[in-house]
Amino acid sequence: MTSQSTAGRANQKLRTRTAIVQAAAELSRTGREVTMPEVAKAALVSEATAYRYFPDLASLLREAIVGQLPTAAEAFEPVAGSDDPVVRVAAATEFLLRHVLARQGVVRAMIAATVIRPGEPHARPGLRFGLIDEALAPLADTLGAADPERLTQLKHDLAVVVSAEALFSLTDLHGLDPQDAITSVVRTATTLTRAALRDAAGGPAQS
Repeated sequence: MTSQSTAGRANQKLRTRTAIVQAAAELSRTGREVTMPEVAKAALVSEATAYRYFPDLASLLREAIVGQLPTAAEAFEPVAGSDDPVVRVAAATEFLLRHVLARQGVVRAMIAATVIRPGEPHARPGLRFGLIDEALAPLADTLGAADPERLTQLKHDLAVVVSAEALFSLTDLHGLDPQDAITSVVRTATTLTRAALRDAAGGPAQS
C-alpha cells in the first residue's frame, strides 16, 4: 500500500469519525431521544460502522457535547449582583433544569449509561456540581471557614435535588408539568439552603 493510499484511508476514517460526532452533537441539541442507530442514520453510516469508532453511546456523547455545556457565567447572569446563597441556588437550579429539558434526550442517554456502568469514572459531565459550588461561593469565607463540614454536607444535599434525576422523577413518575416540576425542585433546593444557613447560625454541626 502506497503512502498516498494510506493517507487517503486515514483521511477517510477521520471524516467518518467527524461525521458521527457531528451527527450526535446535532441530535443532542434537538432534545429528542439519542440512540446509536439514529446517530448512524444522521451520519450516513451503518450502525456497525458507528460502533467501530465508538464502543458505546456514552463515549460518543461525551465527545459530542464538548463545547455545548453552558458556563457558570451564563447561569448566574440574572443574579450576578447577588451574594445571597438562596437566590444563587434558585438561579442555578432553574438554569440547570431548563438546560436538562432542552437536551433531555442526551441527558437521559447519559443517565442510562451511568446506571449500566456505575463504577465508570466521569461517565457524565457533572454540570450540577460546578453550579452548586459557584452558587455557594459567597459562603467560602463565612460558613466554609467556620464549619467546612456543614458546607460540604449542604453541597451533597443539593446534589441530590439539583439534578436531572429529580426533575425526571417528578415529570415521569408523578406526572407533573415540566414547569411545575422545576418550581418544585427550586423550592426544595432553596428550602435546604435556608435550613442549612439557619442551623449554621445556631452553632457548629453536631456529629
